[in-house]
Amino acid sequence: MELRVLEYFLAVAREQSISRAAEHLHITQPTLSRQLKDLENEFGKILFIRGKRSVTLTEDGIYFRRRAEEIVSLARRTEAEMMNRDEEIEGDVFIGAGETHSIRHIARVITDLQRQYGGLKLHIVSGDSADLTERLDKGLFDFCLLLGDVDQQKYNYLELPYRDRWGVLMRRDSPLAEKRSLKPEDIYDKPLILSRQSDSGAGVEKWLGKPISELNVVATYNLVINASVMAAEGMGYVLSLDRLINTDGTELKFVPFEPEQRIKMTLVWKKYRTMSKAAEKVLKGVRGEIEGRG
Repeated sequence: MELRVLEYFLAVAREQSISRAAEHLHITQPTLSRQLKDLENEFGKILFIRGKRSVTLTEDGIYFRRRAEEIVSLARRTEAEMMNRDEEIEGDVFIGAGETHSIRHIARVITDLQRQYGGLKLHIVSGDSADLTERLDKGLFDFCLLLGDVDQQKYNYLELPYRDRWGVLMRRDSPLAEKRSLKPEDIYDKPLILSRQSDSGAGVEKWLGKPISELNVVATYNLVINASVMAAEGMGYVLSLDRLINTDGTELKFVPFEPEQRIKMTLVWKKYRTMSKAAEKVLKGVRGEIEGRG
């Protein structure tokens, strides 16, 4: 299985057409069709359903696409890092991050580094801890910025001195919007919209005082921008971190928990993995940012 063939496969999956993919790849259609057929024969699996005007992925094809994307991405990253192993600091730094306002501190470090090294680029991917650490384990990220507890035996880590505050995002015309803070019993009978990882080391379930399964959960989210739209439409009350949504001049309001609940955040990276020079600079910059606060 050659990297070139994986790129052929991904081009066809993206274009949903062998002819368009062949044109994009600058190869003939028969050559591309033969490469795809050889790939299917190699695995003994049908990856595409070939229609008259388009092709679609089978279930095996969908699974293989995810793996092919990971392999190609890792190969490209490795190639770029090997070409930049000299003294010049340039290249891409990939960070998986939970949604947090404190990403601004990482952005500040990167901005300062980019003023010194114009070839340094930052790539941020948002998601929940399970999704992010899976990609970190596969070598697709340099770092993850995780909220709540982390596996300190599995990763090298740097606990950051920043804390985000939990609360509830709601419509301004809600009766609860008049309160300065909310107690658990205030939302027991309310339709709730929860993060997919609300009970993953975040302390939300402990604050609630009862299992999430006993509450009226009407929806879950992994990106709070979507949850804020649901709240604005009156679907329910969003349990969220503060300052992720700018509520100034909007129909939404954030009300914090009582007693106050704040969540820690930690920068983690794989043990025994050699960092690129760009990633090393970022880590050094984050450490300097922390020391500058002391």
